[in-house]
Amino acid sequence: QVQLVESGGGLVQPVGSLRLSCAASGSIFSMNAMGWYRRAPGKERELVAEISRFGSTNYADSVKGRFTISRDNAKNTVYLQMNSLISEDTAVYYCKANGLPGNFQVWGQGTLVTVSS
Repeated sequence: QVQLVESGGGLVQPVGSLRLSCAASGSIFSMNAMGWYRRAPGKERELVAEISRFGSTNYADSVKGRFTISRDNAKNTVYLQMNSLISEDTAVYYCKANGLPGNFQVWGQGTLVTVSS
């Protein structure tokens, strides 16, 4: 089974930066799309950013120009660089990945990002 381990969350001041990482391990033949989602207090989980195996990216409007998603296919790792953070970015951030074998879809355990003075 494929597992995802996230790291990098924490407390950061407004306009500060944070970098999240998510490493996949297990029996992976092909890692396809990977992405970051978040769930803010009292809100539904939403897509933050996603990246295809070829590097195509998609971002939520709320983070465009501030966040950058990237991946290292050799390491089966996806990153989220978060800049110019605002209080509205406070949420639990989850990594998601899908691929082969068996068209698996797995989620990480989540990492808390708190933006506060």
